[in-house]
Amino acid sequence: MGISSIQNLIRRWLAVLPAAGLVLGFAARLGGLTGWPEVIWSAFTLPVLLVLIVEIVASLRRGDVGLDIVAALSMTAALLVGEALAAAIVALMYAGGRYLEAFAERRARRDMTALLSRVPRTALRHRDDQLEEVALDLIMPGDRLLLRRGDVVPVDGTVASGVAVLDQSALTGESLPVKRAPGEPVLSGSTNAGDAFDLIAEHRAAESTYAGVIRLVEDAQRSRAPMARLADRYALIFLGVTVVLAGAAWWLAGDPIRAVAVLVVATPCPLILAVPVALVSGLSRAAKLGILIKGGKAIENLARVRGLVIDKTGTLTVGEARIMNTRTAAGVGEDELLRLAASLDQASKHIIGQTLVAEAQRRGLPLAIPTEVVETPGEGLVGRVEGRSVMVGGLGFVASKIGGVRDALLPGDRPPGALAVAVAVDGKLAGVMVLADELRAGTEQLLKALRALGIERIVLATGDRHEVARFISAGLSLDQVRSELTPDQKILVVLSERKNGPVMMIGDGINDAPALAAADVGVAMGAKGAAASAQAADVVLLVDQLDRVLPAIKIARRSRRIALESVAAGMGLSILAMIAAALGYLVPVEGAVLQELIDVAVIFNALRALRG
Repeated sequence: MGISSIQNLIRRWLAVLPAAGLVLGFAARLGGLTGWPEVIWSAFTLPVLLVLIVEIVASLRRGDVGLDIVAALSMTAALLVGEALAAAIVALMYAGGRYLEAFAERRARRDMTALLSRVPRTALRHRDDQLEEVALDLIMPGDRLLLRRGDVVPVDGTVASGVAVLDQSALTGESLPVKRAPGEPVLSGSTNAGDAFDLIAEHRAAESTYAGVIRLVEDAQRSRAPMARLADRYALIFLGVTVVLAGAAWWLAGDPIRAVAVLVVATPCPLILAVPVALVSGLSRAAKLGILIKGGKAIENLARVRGLVIDKTGTLTVGEARIMNTRTAAGVGEDELLRLAASLDQASKHIIGQTLVAEAQRRGLPLAIPTEVVETPGEGLVGRVEGRSVMVGGLGFVASKIGGVRDALLPGDRPPGALAVAVAVDGKLAGVMVLADELRAGTEQLLKALRALGIERIVLATGDRHEVARFISAGLSLDQVRSELTPDQKILVVLSERKNGPVMMIGDGINDAPALAAADVGVAMGAKGAAASAQAADVVLLVDQLDRVLPAIKIARRSRRIALESVAAGMGLSILAMIAAALGYLVPVEGAVLQELIDVAVIFNALRALRG
């Protein structure tokens, strides 16, 4: 049994003891057993008090002074003045409140811990025409795995055969399943919602997307919010006010019962419970939408951001070269041009060649096996496809082979930073394809929505050339465009924007990691294994959709607002009740019952952060 399980068991029994004591004591009173109810209530209160004292001593040794001291004082004082029933109610209130807090946090963390519970332990691997069940750490890149219906994909890979129907809701929040054809990528952590299919592993399990997500979730669960630490500082002030008010009530009225009533009603569960429950509820709500916020500190900072520094490649843009335009010679169709080029590019590992192959597969074009392939690294390829001589490469490379066609068929609207790929068939130019990284759909609407949320300045910071940055940012409502930046210069941009308020940095890739770490809130696109950007960021968008930053900010602000509302309402009611007790309007038993009602109301209010 783990430490957390033991702690939960102790909390449960501590909550049961005073409840059982209260029932037995009232039963003794109804049975006319004079004196026994007080003995029973005291006996069932003492275990809770002893455990509380042990916890207080351990906290003081760590240098933490918390509000548990008030609960210990109220129980001790009630027992000393003969208010055993009030002491038992306080014991039930304290122990029950702690158990309710643990239950509420478990409820709030349910969607995050669901990720941990889904981690597969083994996988079925093809080996020598047989299937063998192997541990995940034995899977190597290139292994062929069988994924049955209901299996969780253990490693990142590509579909080898069959059509994969995948439920990615645990990773991305998308409720509808997605289909992946042979050759298309599959994220680890997805669930096979269709028929069995084969997967070719591309990474080891420890380097795959799901393993990275699990590490991030575990880090998030270990963190503690600065607002929770702030609550500890308020606790010292509240402790001092409580002791002074209780002492004043005793001195002015000459009645120690009033002091006990003040202590009983002052047990500050609203301050102890509201903040962690509300913030963890927000973390869980965000996880449902494919937004991993790494703990309370991140969610608090996210709620306060006023400036945004955003990267270009992979953030504002898709991050992959795509065919933007195609010009073909007479008698050559666009799909046929792509099919011939992609067939030849199957023999190359160049990123542009692989882009053409992926696009051809996406269109469902039948690719032929190339022969007699000769590659000039970084320039192009020459070979034969279906008996025809095919050449693919840059304009200069193709022109040098067939002569005099450098500018032929080149589209006139070629954007800055775009790449032209020429294709020649049987010694004649067949066409030119223009590839470029394109702006994400809905980017301008996203920027306007961010401004509506109170983001006052938005700055584009990219390492790309001036003309490319200007082209991409044209028509976008940006306050400033900074280009040709090195990673350390991106840090300076982030730091300079801090003069206007807390800054959020959104980036993708290793070069953005330093700026993500320097920002008040770093947001990374995707969680690919142990990527530096995902590790450095405070928030990771598990789905490749930039607009997920909008619900992330809304959830953070709502969670923080609910936490503050819960604290203010709970502490306000507690202070009013303390004043009433000091003036003699509440006896210890009534104060204990009233404080219990306040605690329950505060916890359920904090759980509102779980809902949209």
